Amino acid sequence: MYNETTKEENYKKPLRLLIIFRVIIISLFLGLAIFITIKSPGFPISQNVLYLLYFIIALTYMFSVVYSLMLKFLDNLRFNIYLQLTVDVILITLLVYLTGCVRSNYSVIYTLVIIYSVIFFGRKGGFIVASAASISYGLLLDLEFYKLLPSISSLERDYNLSAGDVFVRILVHIISFYVLAFVSSIVVEQERKTRSLLEEKESEFDQLDLLFRSIIESVDTGVMTINLQGTIKTFNRAAEEITGFPLAGVENRRIADVFPEFVQFFAMEKIDEQIRNRMEVIVTGKKGKKINLGCSISPLKDKYDKQIGNILIFQDLSEIKLMEENLEKSKKLALIGEMAAGLAHEMRNPLASITGSIELLKQGLNLDGTDKRLMQIILRGKNQLESFVRDFLLLARPIPTSRELVDLNEVAEEVLENIKLIDDWTSAIKIVKVFSDKAKALANREQVRQIIHNLVLNAIQSIEEDGVLSVEIKKQKLNDQEDYVEIKVKDTGCGIEEKDLKKIFEPFFTNKGKGTGLGLAIVSRFVDGYNGRIKVESVINEGTTFIVWLPGKKVEHTQSSSIVYF
Repeated sequence: MYNETTKEENYKKPLRLLIIFRVIIISLFLGLAIFITIKSPGFPISQNVLYLLYFIIALTYMFSVVYSLMLKFLDNLRFNIYLQLTVDVILITLLVYLTGCVRSNYSVIYTLVIIYSVIFFGRKGGFIVASAASISYGLLLDLEFYKLLPSISSLERDYNLSAGDVFVRILVHIISFYVLAFVSSIVVEQERKTRSLLEEKESEFDQLDLLFRSIIESVDTGVMTINLQGTIKTFNRAAEEITGFPLAGVENRRIADVFPEFVQFFAMEKIDEQIRNRMEVIVTGKKGKKINLGCSISPLKDKYDKQIGNILIFQDLSEIKLMEENLEKSKKLALIGEMAAGLAHEMRNPLASITGSIELLKQGLNLDGTDKRLMQIILRGKNQLESFVRDFLLLARPIPTSRELVDLNEVAEEVLENIKLIDDWTSAIKIVKVFSDKAKALANREQVRQIIHNLVLNAIQSIEEDGVLSVEIKKQKLNDQEDYVEIKVKDTGCGIEEKDLKKIFEPFFTNKGKGTGLGLAIVSRFVDGYNGRIKVESVINEGTTFIVWLPGKKVEHTQSSSIVYF
C-alpha cells in the first residue's frame, strides 16, 4: 500500500509524460484538421471556426506551460491533476462543438481523459470523469438538437435527427464511457497489484542478497568465485586481507594474471578428483610477500545444476606453519634438554674433580716455557667445558613457577657493566641506553639476566671493529591487549643472512669461530616458557635487532611463543 507521500512522488513522472502526450495528441489532431482545410479549399469550415481551432491549440500550449510550472513549484499534485482533468473535459467539449457536435468524431478524445483519470485516481476517479464527460456531451447534443446553441460552423444541417437518434447516440457514449472506466480500472488495479508484488519480491531478494553478502563478508575465510572463462567475479573481505589485493584490483580480471599459482587447480578434469581434498599453494601477495594458503575448489552451479564457474575457498596457513615450526623446535629443545640434564650430571662431578686438581697443581708448580703454555691450554679447555655444562644446565632447567616482578632496568645496567669485562669487548663499541620507568616483568631475575646477557653478547660478537650497541627497555601493549615489557637490543654489526634467520634459535647453530651455539637457544627457551615473543630484524652489513616481549603480568598460555623474522 502506498502512503500519500509515496503516491505524490509516483505521480510526478506520469504527469510530465501526460503534459507532453497531450500537446502531441492535440497538435496532431488539430493540425491534421487544419492541413485538410488548407489543402481542400472547398471544405465547409468557416474562417471563424478555423480561428477558434487555432485558439484551442494556443490554449492547449498555454495550459501545458501552466501545468509544468505548477508541477515544479506546487507541492499539491492532486490539485494539478484535478485541474488538468477539468480543463481537458472543457476543451474537448469545445472542440466537439466547433467540429459539428453530432457529426464530430473528436468525442473519442473523452476516452483518453477517462483512461488517465483511472491511472491517477483509480475506479472512483474514472467514474467521476466518465460522468463529467457524459454530462458535457449529452448536454451539448441536447442544446444543439433544440437549437439553443448558435451555429458557428458553416456546415449545413443536411441531416435530420429525431429525438430518439440523439438519445441513442448520447446513451451509447455514456455506456462506452462507464464501461471504459470500469475496464480500465480493472487493468490499472491489476497492474498496481503486480507492481506491488514485484516490489515485495525485489525487497525480499535484496534482503536475501544482503544476508548472503553479509555472511560471505563476515567469515574469516577467503572466498573467490571464478567463471568458466577464468575471470574473477567475487572477492570477499577476508580474501582482500589475506592477499592484500582490493576487490577493485582483481574484479573482472583473469585469475591467471592475478594468481597464476591457482591456474593448475582449475583444469576441469582435476576438479572432481580434488574437490574434497585440501590443497596447499604459495601465492605472491600484492607487496610481493609469499603467502602459504590452504585451499579447496568446488564447482559453482546454477538452479539447473549446470556448472557456471568455480568457488575457491582459502585460508592463510602462515601462522599455522609458524606454530608447527615452533612445536618442532620445542620438541627438539625438550629432547636436547633431557640429554643435557643427563650429560651435565655425568660431566659435572668429574669436571669439578679435574678443575680442583688442576688448581692445586698450578699452585705447587713454577712453570715456564712450553709447560706454561700447556697449562694455559688446559685451563682454557677447563673454562670452555664449564661454560658448556653451564649452558646445558640452563637449557635443561625448567621455568620456575614462582616468579616476581623484576626491574629490567637494573638487570640491564648490571649486564652492561659486566659485559665490559669479557674478552670480546672493545672500547671502540659505543653503548646507547634508552630505559623507561617502571619497566618490570613477571619472571625469574636470573633467567631475565641471562636473556639480556646472551642478546648483548651476541650483538658485541657481531661488531667486528667499532660500532654501536643500543639497548632499549619500555612498556608495550601488543595485539592481545596484554601488558608486556619490550627489550630491544640493536647492533651495527655484520648482520645475519636470510637463509640463517630461521636457524639461529636452534641449539648448536653458530657461524662464529667460538661459542657453543646455545646462547640464542637459551633465550628462545626462556621467552617461550614465559609466553613471551621474539622478533628479529637483520640487514647484511648494517646490523641486527632482537626484540623480546616479556609479560608484565601473568598471561594464559595459548600457543608457543611467536618468532618473527625480517
